[in-house]
Amino acid sequence: MYISGNYKKVKDEIENRRMAAVATAELHNEEVRAKSAEIRKIDEELTRTGLAIFRTACAGGDLAPVRARNQELCEKRRDLLVSLGYGADYTEPQYTCKKCSDTGYVDTKMCECLREALIRENFRTSGMGDLLDRQSFKNFDLERYKKDGEEVYRRMKSNFAAAKAYAENFREKRGNLFLVGTTGAGKTHLTTAIARTVLDLGFDVIYETSQNVMSAFEQDRFHSGYTQTESRAEKYMECTLLILDDLGTEFTNAFTVSCLYNLLNERQNKGLSTVISTNVPPMQLREKYEDRIYSRLIGADYQILSFDKCSDFRLMR
Repeated sequence: MYISGNYKKVKDEIENRRMAAVATAELHNEEVRAKSAEIRKIDEELTRTGLAIFRTACAGGDLAPVRARNQELCEKRRDLLVSLGYGADYTEPQYTCKKCSDTGYVDTKMCECLREALIRENFRTSGMGDLLDRQSFKNFDLERYKKDGEEVYRRMKSNFAAAKAYAENFREKRGNLFLVGTTGAGKTHLTTAIARTVLDLGFDVIYETSQNVMSAFEQDRFHSGYTQTESRAEKYMECTLLILDDLGTEFTNAFTVSCLYNLLNERQNKGLSTVISTNVPPMQLREKYEDRIYSRLIGADYQILSFDKCSDFRLMR
């Protein structure tokens, strides 16, 4: 569900946060032990009672008396801290997330703090920048399409409903979309809204132009023999949802066509979802790509949303 690099980064951040809280607590413990000989003695006895609990449990003995003494010492220690002007929990780690103690998991299940951090990181690395803050299903204005006639308005209502249903049902039902039509007709707004909704559901999304994707494949091929760098294109093969924008604008040759086919084919075989948008008319796409690519895009693999004969609303602003 999550890009491995994003997961590692967020998990490391949470672990570092935990270690910092533990380190600060230990400094506080050293501070109060230096001030209070009584607290120092209590800590020494607590260490012994901890060992006693372990040994008694291993021997199958009665833990109640040892635990009662441990509790008594802890309460006395807290009272001493307060008497010295500290908070009762001054020497305990102050974790950012109280539910998981900054481990990221509660009873082997992912904690909400880790899930939310992953969603934020996925937003940051999605490639959509501030579009995610500005464009959503809520502010998509269908009324603008009325000036293009009833047929266009009905089609755009259908496109909007299909895109919204696709995003909101992404957890239960995956699939692919192919958005085709004129520049400025609303394709980018809808793909951004899809990305935002799917990211909110906790899935990893990458938005990229076809030109940049093909460039990544080219760099992997022509530079891999010189350096052992991480693959630039692998993320496009692995992310749960890839939004491939401006298909048909990239430089085309036998290599890039092969890469495009392999990308679409591998993602389909892995059950991963792809949303593609293009301003290139279908017949030009057919001339540009092999039949095996074109037939996949217009066949059963992709649900087609047509934006033809819509005004370019960017020119109206």
